[in-house]
Amino acid sequence: MNLKRIFGAILTILGIIGLIYAAYIFANTSTQEQSVKTTAIYGIIGLIFFIAGIGLVKNTRDDSRI
Repeated sequence: MNLKRIFGAILTILGIIGLIYAAYIFANTSTQEQSVKTTAIYGIIGLIFFIAGIGLVKNTRDDSRI
């Protein structure tokens, strides 16, 4: 397996975790300014990691073909 694909998979998993945590914070808090900022930060970072990971996995050529 290629190192870029492994790193892409890790970024994708971290992005999914960040998005799920942002949704959890959004669902379990009231509308306080601090919780809105926290939710936005985790959501944006999770989305960036997710998109970057998917892009790495998708665009990396597999050299282990026979």
